[in-house]
Amino acid sequence: MTIVMKTHINSKTFCCCLRASYIFTISLTMLLFLVGCSSHRNYTSQADLIDYSESGIASYYSAKYQNRKTANGERFNNYSMTAAHKSLPFGTKVVVININNGKTVMVTINDRGPYVKGRIIDLTQVAFSKIENIDKGIVEVKIRVVN
Repeated sequence: MTIVMKTHINSKTFCCCLRASYIFTISLTMLLFLVGCSSHRNYTSQADLIDYSESGIASYYSAKYQNRKTANGERFNNYSMTAAHKSLPFGTKVVVININNGKTVMVTINDRGPYVKGRIIDLTQVAFSKIENIDKGIVEVKIRVVN
């Protein structure tokens, strides 16, 4: 005894499957195109950054970030002379000048941030303490690349 199974796909079902496949293919192609066109930062070479400066507000990292990974993969250390900047390349040396008292500190960029509107740089606590009392929390600064 043999059992014969017939499968029947009517033309309406077949067209629906083709249409879904076509829409999926178009959607995937558009998504890949948009991802390829997405913006990313093109950093300038280190030599082009010499004497780059900017003014704004500096803050410092909370102690809760101690030993967490920074954006460049290093472990964060609040006792090192490092900082976070939104776009300067990792490894960039920056002089931070307190506009109110003229005190300066040199730090190396190893993280991204700050993510608070109006702030241009996040310093470690030790770096911040070199230019301002920690109790103030923020300070108006000018930063200048010195690599």
